[in-house]
Amino acid sequence: MERVDLAGQTWLLYRAFPIHVALLRATSADPYGNLLLDEEAVVGDVLALAQAARNSGGIVLAQVKTLLDQPAAPQTVKVPGKLVDRIVLADPESHWQTMAEPYNPDYCSAGSLCDHPAPDSEQSPEPARRIIAERACRELQPGSICNLGIGLPEGIALVAAERGLLQQVTLTLESGPIGGLPAGGLSFGAARFPEAIIDSASQFDFYDGGGLDFAALGAAEVDASGNVNVSRFKQRFAGVGGFVNISQSARRLVFCGTLTAGGLRLEVENGQVRIQQEGTIRKFVQQVEQISFSGLQARQRLHDVLYITERAVFRLQPDGLELIELAPGIDLEQQVLKCMDFRPVIRSVSPMPV
Repeated sequence: MERVDLAGQTWLLYRAFPIHVALLRATSADPYGNLLLDEEAVVGDVLALAQAARNSGGIVLAQVKTLLDQPAAPQTVKVPGKLVDRIVLADPESHWQTMAEPYNPDYCSAGSLCDHPAPDSEQSPEPARRIIAERACRELQPGSICNLGIGLPEGIALVAAERGLLQQVTLTLESGPIGGLPAGGLSFGAARFPEAIIDSASQFDFYDGGGLDFAALGAAEVDASGNVNVSRFKQRFAGVGGFVNISQSARRLVFCGTLTAGGLRLEVENGQVRIQQEGTIRKFVQQVEQISFSGLQARQRLHDVLYITERAVFRLQPDGLELIELAPGIDLEQQVLKCMDFRPVIRSVSPMPV
């Protein structure tokens, strides 16, 4: 990695390195060794991986569930057999579709969500997650192309399905699904009845080009400048994945996270939020440990950025983070301001829908 100047800006240059082994997963292989992904929840970057390994003089190993007797239609081939060195036939228990499910036909089938009810939400959804998801769902605008991140933003998909919004907006995932209902938990990355599944690199080309109207992402730390940290916490380095690409390119952005963490418990009664036990960890700090999202860059690009918690909503403004909504039942001084390491801008505060 090195710093380079390009078009008057400083960039980090990562030089390509050789790929010695590519490990691929596919649904089946035909007699020519061509790989098909008919029953996969995501396409991933299997072709790019195979090409990179082959061009580097490496080897390509592919795991499949079935071997076909006849050559596949060429349009269905995702990786040509000429790029594959070895094929391994996996046992069913070693070829689960996601980390949570052996096989769910909804993840690789065409269909309409109108004809298939959304799966039941958790029987006892954690109140903070539900409050945040419902408030964030209000930011979805008809005709928008959206991205949902892992964690708290997952709940937005179910709320949108309950409200019949999935016919009005298009939810996408960085793994490649476009449309449908994104899955949550250990099946995150798949979607029920997607309209299309493209490779992840192409999805990011679209994101990087400014194609996202809206994105909802998690937030572990937020500071007074609107910066967000999701990547580094003392000795623990989680990395950012596609977070930077999505957060800095989406025109409208919502960060979802509780105001505090570490034992936070609350309930909602008669439209009022009651904090039963405050979290021991403050998430709104004076300065984040590492900047994963730059509030300065977002302001320069005139992006609309909200920070939604279970008790308050903030908006990124030129003069800092502004408190714009407060949940009914929450004491501003004791349960918001005293739980933050900085004082937000306060002008006009509206009731937060709960």
